[in-house]
Amino acid sequence: MLIKCFALGSYETNCYIVTDEASLECAVIDPGAEAGVILDYLESNRLQCKAVLLTHGHFDHTGAVADVRAETGAALWMHRADDGVTIGGDYYRYDAPADAHFYAEGDVVAVGALRFAVLETPGHTPGSVTLLCYDSPEGEKALFTGDTLFRDSCGRTDFPGSDGHAMLRSLRRLAELPGDYEVYPGHMDATTLDRERRVNWSVEAALRN
Repeated sequence: MLIKCFALGSYETNCYIVTDEASLECAVIDPGAEAGVILDYLESNRLQCKAVLLTHGHFDHTGAVADVRAETGAALWMHRADDGVTIGGDYYRYDAPADAHFYAEGDVVAVGALRFAVLETPGHTPGSVTLLCYDSPEGEKALFTGDTLFRDSCGRTDFPGSDGHAMLRSLRRLAELPGDYEVYPGHMDATTLDRERRVNWSVEAALRN
């Protein structure tokens, strides 16, 4: 499993390109802006983008979806609850295209040897998900948490459709996963689940309640 991160757009949203190195098939997670950067990386590394996966539907995570898909033919996956999600006003609204695939709790998307298991983690948006990626049951595992869990904090819950109580439940769910994981959030630096259990005040609050 090879993970490449680009912080794109004015919100410096993390877009992840996750590649099965054996097949050179990859998934693009949250292409929020600057499609050219993403496409240049795919081309220069001869990667086959098979899926665009969204952790949620906010505009800073979806802005380059159409352009990436137009060039690659990749399937789009997202949670149905975020079809039409907004942070205020139609300008910031994301409407899923007609050919979008909707995943839900327990679904698994395959890209080469990689598997992306869907964990529903609402709070930031109704359809926020965390993607648990692995290449074998015994191999490396990573959590792509979108705007649910950040290093030292969590996503905002003051937008339309956000829910602070749901966020606490989602953070508790992640914190109670067995073992440790590399955590790749929607903004800022990567971290580990064990670190966030120890120092993240939002996670501590979720575990207390």
